[in-house]
Amino acid sequence: MPSLIFRKGLDLKAAVAGELAQDYRSAIVDELKATDFTFRSGRLTLHLAREFGFCYGVDRAVDYAYQSRRKFPDKQVFLTGEIIHNPHVNEKLRASGIRFLDDPGESTDALGPDDVVILPAFGVTIGQLAAFDRQGCTLVDTTCGSVLNVWKAVRRYAEDGFTSVIHGKVHHEETLATASQALKAPSGPFLVVLDRDEAADVCRYIRDGGDREAFLARYGQAASPGFDPDRDLVHVGLANQTTMLMTESLEVGEMFRQALADRYGEEALARHYRAFDTICSATQDRQDAVVALLSDFPIDLMVVIGGYNSSNTLNLARICASKVPTYHVADDACLVTADQIRHRPVGQHAEVASTGWLPAEGPVRIGLTAGASTPDNLVGAAILRIAAFANASESPSGTR
Repeated sequence: MPSLIFRKGLDLKAAVAGELAQDYRSAIVDELKATDFTFRSGRLTLHLAREFGFCYGVDRAVDYAYQSRRKFPDKQVFLTGEIIHNPHVNEKLRASGIRFLDDPGESTDALGPDDVVILPAFGVTIGQLAAFDRQGCTLVDTTCGSVLNVWKAVRRYAEDGFTSVIHGKVHHEETLATASQALKAPSGPFLVVLDRDEAADVCRYIRDGGDREAFLARYGQAASPGFDPDRDLVHVGLANQTTMLMTESLEVGEMFRQALADRYGEEALARHYRAFDTICSATQDRQDAVVALLSDFPIDLMVVIGGYNSSNTLNLARICASKVPTYHVADDACLVTADQIRHRPVGQHAEVASTGWLPAEGPVRIGLTAGASTPDNLVGAAILRIAAFANASESPSGTR
């Protein structure tokens, strides 16, 4: 029996609204949004980016998860993995009784018609979806609309005989799901490129050819089965993981456009290159907002809040770090004291402890933003903590 799939909520939005507000809202953030996004306290001036935190897709996914727990109180409710890349939110869901299929001891093998499976905002692969359908699970699909738009582009490329070149992280849940869409249609190869350096390397192959076996040794794990660069880089369509750095995605696209124009000529380019606008508006808005903040105000340092495995948060930190000292923290608890901070430096893979992050004397001007998976309560708690440290008072407990 095919699965029952809920894609537009479970008619319980009003029923869970109070619980969501209690878990994730912040009075101080509400106040700043209603005024000028600037917090002043003693020697501290803190500028909040005008676009930050939960985007529409994340807000919708979390809302559907809460509705699912309310809709099916007597059933086992599972998530395929993290619903979004924020540990605070995921722990809230675990505490509500939702089980994560990628946690130790869990397995998809025993799922059946009595089980509910929530699909995360990143989506799942075609193979995973087919398996859940065979098992007859009730599915709650929270896949973000921006991700669905990328999938449409990739399927169109495949149907027209183009290879999908995906700017993204090869093991990221969203990129895996997007790549699987290319394989739905015949002749739908894909290749994932991480950054400008990989894009430049592939573009050199397009222009000049090269060692096929060396190419496959480097990119085989990032390509579709049976990928042949001599055959599959002749017709290319660009797509991206929605949480990548927008400027880099655009640059990667231009690199491939130019390489194919160099190889086949401008007049033939339309037969060899395609690109649809698959940039996520929420990702772009948050990146544009920190650029504007750093342009509009004198800032001594930036604090970026979000999960360490959140691509969009990492990219916000990259933008900020190119301009001012920047501290990417998972939550307000990483602001240990006025002197000590735990953070993940840009370009590194582990949290470190640093001292001297907050200027000890004189006026201090701080910019703050948060990734699209970060709820307002974490932002509000960080603002209160920074204010307490800046003004040499005890850190208030805040409301989380």
